[in-house]
Amino acid sequence: MSQDLLKTPLHALHIEMGGKMVPFAGYDMPVQYALGVRKEHIHCREHAGLFDVSHMGQLRLHGENAAKALEALVPVDIIDLPEGKQRYALFTNEQGGLMDDLMVTNFGDHLFVVVNAACKEQDIAHLRANLPADVELEAIEDRALLALQGPEAAAVLATLNPAVADMVFMDAAKMDLAGIECLVSRSGYTGEDGYEISVPADKAEEFARRLLLKEEVEWIGLGARDSLRLECGLCLYGHDIDTTTTPVEGSLLWAISKPRRADGERAGGFPGAEIILEQIATKDVSRKRVGLLGSSKAPVREGAVLFDADDNEIGVVTSGTFGPTKGQPVAMGYVSTANAVIGTEVFAEVRGKKLPMTVEKMPFVPQRYYRG
Repeated sequence: MSQDLLKTPLHALHIEMGGKMVPFAGYDMPVQYALGVRKEHIHCREHAGLFDVSHMGQLRLHGENAAKALEALVPVDIIDLPEGKQRYALFTNEQGGLMDDLMVTNFGDHLFVVVNAACKEQDIAHLRANLPADVELEAIEDRALLALQGPEAAAVLATLNPAVADMVFMDAAKMDLAGIECLVSRSGYTGEDGYEISVPADKAEEFARRLLLKEEVEWIGLGARDSLRLECGLCLYGHDIDTTTTPVEGSLLWAISKPRRADGERAGGFPGAEIILEQIATKDVSRKRVGLLGSSKAPVREGAVLFDADDNEIGVVTSGTFGPTKGQPVAMGYVSTANAVIGTEVFAEVRGKKLPMTVEKMPFVPQRYYRG
């Protein structure tokens, strides 16, 4: 292992449990365990998978104007985010491009923000440069982050505190789990019901071991995390969305809150607003992010060039793998707007062969978030 890779508080436990470690976003992270990627994927869909996501950035924003200040940087309603609720947000730049996607939680006395590992430093710099003097940014260094995902996640976590069963999708609460003070949200990145749990770093191993005692729970590595999120149509920042992509091109219109749209009570006011709101109004973009289902068994990977039936180059795959639940290759990518219609046949070039794929609605497998 390279000496300059960072380690999460659970690093030693991953090694002990047979995790195969790889560099990811500057960290030494487990890509898979003894089960292997396919079985880990299926286990999470059928039971409960435990993920170490401590490489993500955890931040707190303090000050009575924190919501207003953060709202000025995202096309999302933060001011009216209720206490105990979490919301998906996007940092945009002046060109309307996406700097990162993030989760924002209102814990009453502060906002809790989780950002992507690879964007952590730039996001902190972006916030520091743009937050007013009366809003304090605190980068949290002493907490781990775990995700427990799958249809049996709620029953497992409820053995540590029955109150988790009463939460619905995007609820968040401070609560005691097995005597440890945790921040819990009912959310995740697999399309399954589940939780993300921020836990003190010095208690993380004890907490993980407690969960792993349950027969329903298995460690899940980055490999299956990728195939799980891809089947559910969830973007990976730096691959499916980046600074050259607007939310409209990225098919993320649902993430732009009504109050921030052109006819909303707090329209615009975020970086790149004019460009993004114009694109929403005119629907005038040259490319769109779409889901792609393969007809053969061969997976189509990131970077594969896409062609139409007349052999014109029309786009590129940004994420792709074989979907164990779907039972066929799943991918997402960008195609020219004319080819973004559901049902359009396109062809991905893989090792000199043109493999047929169909533009399909995402998610490829049903999302099973618990909404009560």
